Amino acid sequence: MVERVMLMGPGSTGPLNARLIAAAYRDEQEATDKVVRLGSAIDAYLFASPVPYEFARKAGVLTMPATFVPLGGASLHEALLRATLDERFDPTRASLDVLSRADVVEAYSEVDLPVDGIHVHEELTNTAQLTSFHEGLWRRKATKMAITCVRGVAERLEAIGVPVIRLRPTNAGVRSALQTAGLLGAHHRLEEAQLGVVVVDVPTLRDSSRRSTPRYWREELRLSLHRLLLQEAHRINATAHRLDDHSFMVTATRGSLVTATEGFRQPPFVERIKAELGIAIEVGIGMGRTTQDAESHARAALNRAQASRQSFAVDREGRSLVPAQRAPARQSSEPLRTKGRETLVRLSEKIAEEDGPLVVDAENAGRMLGVTSRTARRLLRTLVEEGLAWPLPPNRTLQPGRPRQLYRLIVEKLDKDAAGK
Repeated sequence: MVERVMLMGPGSTGPLNARLIAAAYRDEQEATDKVVRLGSAIDAYLFASPVPYEFARKAGVLTMPATFVPLGGASLHEALLRATLDERFDPTRASLDVLSRADVVEAYSEVDLPVDGIHVHEELTNTAQLTSFHEGLWRRKATKMAITCVRGVAERLEAIGVPVIRLRPTNAGVRSALQTAGLLGAHHRLEEAQLGVVVVDVPTLRDSSRRSTPRYWREELRLSLHRLLLQEAHRINATAHRLDDHSFMVTATRGSLVTATEGFRQPPFVERIKAELGIAIEVGIGMGRTTQDAESHARAALNRAQASRQSFAVDREGRSLVPAQRAPARQSSEPLRTKGRETLVRLSEKIAEEDGPLVVDAENAGRMLGVTSRTARRLLRTLVEEGLAWPLPPNRTLQPGRPRQLYRLIVEKLDKDAAGK
């Protein structure tokens, strides 16, 4: 399906001139890992169906605009036509998955088929549960066929003899989805080019005006701070200049500020200035259609951060972009971060000895660390919270009980920390 989308791509996105990057997978749940690997290099994601899109959405890895090739409408009409022309199938007594019941009823009504004998499983669950849904209805003779959106379900149902049709996107649906993805990507580019301003306030300089601090010391600090801000601004293709005796302004784009703030999760410039100059700064980020609007919003964000620590960034409508609870929580979480790093180091060393993959679950991690699975599960969650691991979709199994939760260890961060030192 991914190959089919790639072949139809040229010309389908119109004048947007989008470049397509293929990310094929064997199973729909693997799409989540593909999204993580591609990261911020993508302006918009187009999934081959709503199934991998839902897996990625539920995993919380979608940080960019995303859409999917629809399987309702024309795709369902095509499946119903195939079922009607084949005597092995009876679409009036069928079970369907993933699609909403409203979409199914609408499609059946459009081709004048009764809906009294259809059963719909709207929620996207694992392959085993969806297969059980279809198989149970068929064995109770409540249905005579199944219509599924998931390839793995179709393969399992065929293996046990259940008549099944798998929904396939139509060419028109693929072209429409490509155009939608192109528009989403173009809109994202425009958003990233939006004007952004960072107002940097220095409490040390502001307070020193009321003290007998030597003037030359204040000027030297201003010059050193300005030099550091110029260096930081150069890294993100921005400009920096002094506003008054105790504040500076950095003019950039939203896209560059997203990079500098880890998606507006960390205030920019704070750590380097504290490390090199030993002083604390306060920042406010604002977006706007003009520099004046952006600066006004940045000052409003700065005032909010100083007053209540609720936000340090606002959009061009004056709405908070992210809660600014990182600064006070940073000191209290430092021991946890050290513990998380030690856990990652121990796991990476054990994995290197066993020449194993960088994916573990609580049981394997507990064996490597010499702790119980319950303790290992808590340690793995700590790694996720500190950005040292990411959770993968649960491992599907036919066995009863909770499926295994897998975690990908980000040992690359250990290499970056070592290089930084």
